[in-house]
Order: sequence, then structure tokens, then C-alpha cells
Amino acid sequence: MLNHIVIMGRLTRDPELRTTQSGVSVTSFTVAVDRDFGGRDGGERQTDFIDCVAWRQTGEFVSKYFHKGSMMVVSGRLQSRKWQDREGNNRTSWEIVADNVYFGESRRDSGEGSYESRSSYEAPRSTGYDAPKSVSPAPSAFSELSDDDGELPF
Repeated sequence: MLNHIVIMGRLTRDPELRTTQSGVSVTSFTVAVDRDFGGRDGGERQTDFIDCVAWRQTGEFVSKYFHKGSMMVVSGRLQSRKWQDREGNNRTSWEIVADNVYFGESRRDSGEGSYESRSSYEAPRSTGYDAPKSVSPAPSAFSELSDDDGELPF
């Protein structure tokens, strides 16, 4: 069986970070996702508002780097929850349990000056364009090969 879903859209409100009694972080958020098509007559596009939940580090990541209006890509599984409302009626809610959350637009597109163009848990990429010239690059675990014959060392 396969239960995998990927959506891309904008946050409808700031993510809500909470902590369970056992100390586990959980973030709830809603993503507005446009459908790929308009009405039958080519009219206005419809939008779906999809509830999502992210646990632990993924939830902390969403809470720290995303805000209302941010474009995001959410990858996870679709899950249903059964519950009763105040009148005692049985209800079912559907939500995406996020395994991975990625930035859906570049830093330039979002109009912000932080490293919002990187995906979840990824270190900032140094392009040389946006880094000050006086700052030297971070030390790397890799070094250049001194062999100039152009052949691989294996």
C-alpha cells in the first residue's frame, strides 16, 4: 500500500507550534493550494485549504522559517481523525502529516534577506554573490586534488 502526498501552496496563517505533555514539538498549519484548472467555462480557479501537522524537528523548522503567505512544498501522508463535536455529532478530519517541508520560492522571490531558499535541514549554499567579500568560506572536509593530468585517482 502507498500513502504519499505532495502539495505546494501558501500558508494561510502563521504556523502554531505546541509541545505535548511528553515534550514533543508539534506544529499545525494550513496551506492554500490552487487547483490546476478553472471551472468548465475557464472561469475562476478553485482553492483547497489543506490542514497539515508536522512533528519534532520538522515542526520546529516550519515554525521558525515560515510565516503567513510563505510558499511551501509539503511531502507526507494523508491521515484521517475521527472526533465528536460539541453537539455529540461524529466528525472526520483529514490532514497531511508532514515528513518533509521545503521552501517553495527562492529568497529573491519571497523578498526577504534570509536563507529562505534552502530546503529543510539543508545548510546555506554559498554562491559568492550574496556573501560579503571580506568573509572567507567555511572550512570544508573536502580538498582539491593536486593531480593535474585530468584523470580520476581510482
